[in-house]
Amino acid sequence: MNILKLFCVLAFLSFSCSQKEERPTYDVVVYGANSAGVIAAYTAKTMGKSVLLIEPTNHLGGLTTGGLGYTDIGNKFAVTGLSRDFYRRLGDHYGKFEQWIFEPSVAKKTFQEYLDKAGIEVQYGLRIIGVEKSDGKIKSIELENTFSPSSGSNQTVAGKVFIDATYEGDLMAKAGVSYAIGREPNSQYGETYNGVQLMTGHQFPDGIDPYVVPGDPSSGLLWGISDGELEPDGAGDDKIQAYNYRICLTNDPANRIEITKPDGYDPSMFDLLVRLFEAQPDRTNLGNYFIWSRMPNNKTDINNRGGFSTDMIGMNYNYPEGSYEERQEIIDAHTHYTKSLLYFYKTDPRVPQELQSAIQEWGYPKDEYTDTDNWSPQLYVREVRRMVGEYVMTQANCVGDEVVEDGVGMAAYTMDSHNIQRIVIEKDGKKMVKNEGNVEIGGFGPYPIAYRSLIPKRAEVQNLFVPAALSATHIAFGSIRMEPVFMVLGQSSAVAASMAIDGDLAVQDVDVSALQRELRENPLADKSTAEILVDNDDAGVEIQGDWERVTRGGYGPSFLRELSKGQQPASVKYVPSIQDAGEYEILVYFSRTADETQQTQVLVSDGKTERTVTIKESDIRVEGQTSGEWVSIGTYTLSPGKDSHVTVTNQDADGVVVADAVLWVPVK
Repeated sequence: MNILKLFCVLAFLSFSCSQKEERPTYDVVVYGANSAGVIAAYTAKTMGKSVLLIEPTNHLGGLTTGGLGYTDIGNKFAVTGLSRDFYRRLGDHYGKFEQWIFEPSVAKKTFQEYLDKAGIEVQYGLRIIGVEKSDGKIKSIELENTFSPSSGSNQTVAGKVFIDATYEGDLMAKAGVSYAIGREPNSQYGETYNGVQLMTGHQFPDGIDPYVVPGDPSSGLLWGISDGELEPDGAGDDKIQAYNYRICLTNDPANRIEITKPDGYDPSMFDLLVRLFEAQPDRTNLGNYFIWSRMPNNKTDINNRGGFSTDMIGMNYNYPEGSYEERQEIIDAHTHYTKSLLYFYKTDPRVPQELQSAIQEWGYPKDEYTDTDNWSPQLYVREVRRMVGEYVMTQANCVGDEVVEDGVGMAAYTMDSHNIQRIVIEKDGKKMVKNEGNVEIGGFGPYPIAYRSLIPKRAEVQNLFVPAALSATHIAFGSIRMEPVFMVLGQSSAVAASMAIDGDLAVQDVDVSALQRELRENPLADKSTAEILVDNDDAGVEIQGDWERVTRGGYGPSFLRELSKGQQPASVKYVPSIQDAGEYEILVYFSRTADETQQTQVLVSDGKTERTVTIKESDIRVEGQTSGEWVSIGTYTLSPGKDSHVTVTNQDADGVVVADAVLWVPVK
């Protein structure tokens, strides 16, 4: 038993003794200390509630601290409240306003700072084994020690409201809440991209033979190919999209641990990959096989790309309903596969030399995951269970055909599913291997996520929130399931939980309009002065001249472009409503566009004097999965009212001028 696991056992025994003596009832019990759980617990505690935060593993922060440092954003406009504050705090660490690409250890340190500030001590190594319900409410949950289960040490924790923040939805399931696993048929919710989808993304080229001996079915299938049959397009099933690890490596020799052969290494696992090498027109480009995103300090966040990569397709179907032991076997298999894949690239003579040389520069970082042998403790379980709650989010919500009025968060990412199965199909009379299930459909703006999708049906449970395994179809969940969104929904759940406790209400009876107002007016949950955002789509923005409205790539629903290169006067004036006097840093959002001007003239007024600030194109440095960036234009002392303003002009422009959003941030 390693030191951390021993610590968890001792902590559990200490917790066990205190429970036997007092058995307190907490206001809010949060199960799962991933990103949603940390923010939920911090929010509830900041709002004056007693909080217990339980984590079934020994890992804090879930995927955000487990290697997913190249943040899936979609549109920064959707990232609000404490979720946005988290990326601002990362910005403080890296000397920027916001930071969306980061090292796992920095994210973990940042989450720990939230917990320390609120005085929350995570109870690690406790996993749920039972739920007691009465009169439609969860009264208590029963827990066992993850690392040393024993019925004699099981404990019961009581609470007024429970938040299941886990990716798996284990508390939800044990509470008797309805849920779905796998893909609904398109016909169930009138969708287009749910169900079976044989598309071209992350796919094998035509013609790759699936058999051990090419052309001989009797020789069996190569490793990684299933004997399943392709169902009709749009058909439902109980299969789930592939899991993988978001891999953190480094090429810093002083911080690098060599990639070595894992126990049980079998190079035949990658015979299909060798055939993919042979079929690729450009077989020497590492980017054809991995999404190799660079992180600060010479590190990576590596993700799946192409027909054969880090996704272990079809090897996770038993995870959602599996026992804890079965799940661990699946996790271990993914760990072995991923370490074997890296070692294969580094050493096997069948790997193109250019790829092998590139991989050989990299190794595991000494300063990451120091308590788990420098390997991430968090498998990317992209989709497990999905609640079927008071409202089910669907494709219609994503694309804006149906807009909910009880939104308590937003999503903006592409409807995204990784591949779900690897099978043999017949095309033009020839058998070949194909991946099935990948979907990447975007082109829509931010959309609201229903409060009702965070809560169970009234008849099932009346004091539970589910911000991660929320109520959505497979394809809608593929858009919602991003770490920044989970943090937003964790905060929304905690605020609603506080309101339910204060009003002695079922979660289904919380005043959603009051909840929305609280989230808007108290975004950091600490009564501090809220920042002020004015977007080009807001009422009251004064637009002069001929501006083109662009609905993709900006901050919020759209941004504006002016094409005259300063030949025709044009401007966009943003006027905030200042509530609290004080110093504010003002930032202007610039969305990148083709043929953009080398300089933009911005007029800034504090209500008394006006000055011109020139923003150079070279000042705009966009990093990560986004198409724009905030640029500071200084700090100003402002009085209450609407006397101050910011105006983006096309004066002296030599290219396309962009007007998008302006932000007033109170100086702390």
